[in-house]
Amino acid sequence: MNQHTPLYELHLASEARMTDFAGWSMPLHYGSQLAEHQQVRRTAGMFDVSHMAVTDVSGDGALSFLQRVFANDAAKAVPGKAVYGVLLNDAGGIIDDLIVYGRVDGGGDGGQRSYRLVTNAGTRQQVVDWLGQCATDHAVSLCERRDLAIVACQGPHALRLFEAATAIDAADLTPFTTVEHGPWLIARTGYTGEDGVEVILPNEQAADLWQRLHAAGVAPTGLAARDTLRLEAGLNLYGQDMDETTTPLESNLAWTVAWTPEDRAFIGRENLAEQRAAKPQHVLRGIVLEGKGVMRHGNRVITERGTGVVTSGTFSPTLGYSIALARVPRGATGSCAVELRGKATPARPAQPARIVKPPFVRHGRRVYQ
Repeated sequence: MNQHTPLYELHLASEARMTDFAGWSMPLHYGSQLAEHQQVRRTAGMFDVSHMAVTDVSGDGALSFLQRVFANDAAKAVPGKAVYGVLLNDAGGIIDDLIVYGRVDGGGDGGQRSYRLVTNAGTRQQVVDWLGQCATDHAVSLCERRDLAIVACQGPHALRLFEAATAIDAADLTPFTTVEHGPWLIARTGYTGEDGVEVILPNEQAADLWQRLHAAGVAPTGLAARDTLRLEAGLNLYGQDMDETTTPLESNLAWTVAWTPEDRAFIGRENLAEQRAAKPQHVLRGIVLEGKGVMRHGNRVITERGTGVVTSGTFSPTLGYSIALARVPRGATGSCAVELRGKATPARPAQPARIVKPPFVRHGRRVYQ
């Protein structure tokens, strides 16, 4: 039986089309994926992302623990700051991507500094097991917070409408900063390429926030629009654009790896450093289709340096044509071709396309060159 978020009954009342996602019943859309996508780009939309996993990390060894398991620099997650990065296995493959939040109030027992991690729903048990295994050598406490929900409010008018709904002014927050308002952790983060906030709050308060946002003019938005929005923004999806068989250097995430200080022995560092020196053979790039059709996960990409594969592909509602992320040979640039429905034939040739640097869209406008 699928799990339900605290907003499940509200989704049903709004006649959402529900779908299974990583064992959760989640809203795919509320009638029109396209309308929801455009609402976020033009005004504001809200997402139920309460299926995401929240873990609190505290104790004297909390920072040293995170510096071991987190490839980015967890020391940057001071109270009021958030840091994006990845958890790696010993080979440098990506176990999950996540955000580490430094707690504003110090958190933890006895006022010790603590952290909050938000990881993906589909990797929940794997991450819990991995963190628990890695924690044995550190004075650290891990607490999975199934009592918390997450609501995202995204779009060019998101901050104004969030304030209208809650009387909380988040306009002074800069990207990847946070503020705590009672039991709420409010972060200026998101997964759409638009402005806005994500709110982590008690389960029992989620429905009231959702209804207040709706009354203020924020449209409920489902997973389908969330996917087209994040792909336009050039943001990776775990399980498609990255996984345990790919490294950050192969996934357009080299910027999330903190190599200094040189003696920080984060898990996977040795193998990742070897790949860095040798240079990865394949890298993640953007693809813009110049022919007809829609690129999808698994489509073959033909470049002058060899073949690659589409990891995420869709029709872009903002641009009006198909875009994709694809893992292609290092050094591949310019024109390419994509086989949309199996191997190309004279009757069904590969469609012309172009390799670009993502993102494709920021704040509702084309930004790739």
